[in-house]
Parts: sequence; C-alpha cells; structure tokens
Amino acid sequence: MQEKRSKILGTFLFLVLISGLIYLIFFSTRKTNKGEIRMIQVTGNSLLSEGDYLNFTKLNDQTHYNEITLPVIKSRFEKHPYVEKADVEYLSGNIAKVVLTEKKIEAVILFNGEPDFITENFEILPVLANTKFMDLPVISNPKITNKIKPFSIYKDDDIVQAFEIIEAAKLTNESIAKKLSEINLRNGGEIILSFSGVKPPVLFGRSEAAKKMVYLDIMWNGIVEGNSLVENSDYIDLRFANEIYIGAAEKTGLSE
Repeated sequence: MQEKRSKILGTFLFLVLISGLIYLIFFSTRKTNKGEIRMIQVTGNSLLSEGDYLNFTKLNDQTHYNEITLPVIKSRFEKHPYVEKADVEYLSGNIAKVVLTEKKIEAVILFNGEPDFITENFEILPVLANTKFMDLPVISNPKITNKIKPFSIYKDDDIVQAFEIIEAAKLTNESIAKKLSEINLRNGGEIILSFSGVKPPVLFGRSEAAKKMVYLDIMWNGIVEGNSLVENSDYIDLRFANEIYIGAAEKTGLSE
C-alpha cells in the first residue's frame, strides 16, 4: 500500500514538473513570438552604424517585425562577418535590444593594393561599404604567394612579427601606438615603420620588438615635438643592438 502511494505521488510530481516546463516554454515562446516586436535597437557597434547592420540583417523594415522572433534576430546578426556575438533581449515597449560584440580588428592588411581587415585571431575580413575606419595601422607588402581570401586565417612569421610590433607599441606608449600608421614588411625584408605626423621612417628590422619600442619611446617626445636633428634626418635606424642611428637615406642600404 505504501509502495503504491509512493508511485502515485511520484507520478503526480512528475506531471506537475512537466506542466511547469510546458508553461515556461509556452510563456517564453509568447515573449519571442511574432506580433510582439515593434522596434530593434542596436548597441555595441563601432565598425558600422545601426542602420548598416539592420540593412545587412534585413531588419530595416519595421512592417515585417511581426514575423520576427528574438532567436531569429540573434541568428541574423551573428551571421555578419564583423560580429563575434549578439545578445538579444526583449524590453518593455515592444523593443528588441541587440548588444553586439564585434570582432577585434588589429590592422588593415594590403595585398596588391586591396585592403582587408585582419583580426586579433588572424582572420581576414572584407572592408565593407560605410565601414568606420579607426586608428588602425596598415600592414603592407606581406610575403604572400597566394591571394588572401576573406574569412580565411592568415598567420605566418611575417604577420606574427607585425602583430608583435603593434602589441609592443600599445604596451610601451599609447601615443606611439596611435600614430603607428604603417608596418612595411617589405616582402620578408627588413621592416620599416611609418608614423603619422613624423617625417622620417623608422628602420625597425626584425626581432626584439619590445626592446626596440622602448628605445623609440626614449626619444619619442623629441620626435613628435619636431626635434631639429630628427626633423632634418631621412631615417631613424633601430636595427642595431643597443644603438639608435639617425642619418641619410643613401646609407641605409634599403629600398622600398
């Protein structure tokens, strides 16, 4: 008798649990189902405007929102090449809020004059129309035998060296990092750096990026303030251990 009561009680509790789950699923579905959403707000975007993202996801026409659910909105945004993750929530006033986490762009990479983005994870992304360019350095003349394909991973010794230079600049001096405009990899040759607002190029060479960036930082204030020695020089050479040379271009032995 006791065993029979226990079975009945267990069955009753199981049915209550199932009913509760069905209710929660139904309630959640109603919250995300069609006929609820009247407006979509996009935040967290910096590479593209809200309008550009809505155009890409085909969510720019509010008359079609009655057919849209939150999971569909999330899925569409996460298919965008610039988006790492999209968090979507339903707000009062029939508003769907989309919080974007964009992929972190490390630099612009040039191959045969064509620009692409390269992310911190070495993913190649196309530069779409209306993209807002930030203070990104340009990586030029990489040693590549095949055309760079969008959405592929491009990671070799050349690109790793460029990334080390970018990271060293960020860790050493924010001003250096912001003014770093080009990393010329010279098809595997000695690397040359260019900085916006700074006349002479920096012959950076290969290896020891952190150490060389510290040397550059030592004289950085004089460089940006127009020190006469630097202003009248043709290059700054950091290729030699523990030494900084400033001089005329014909003595470098380098060509573009």
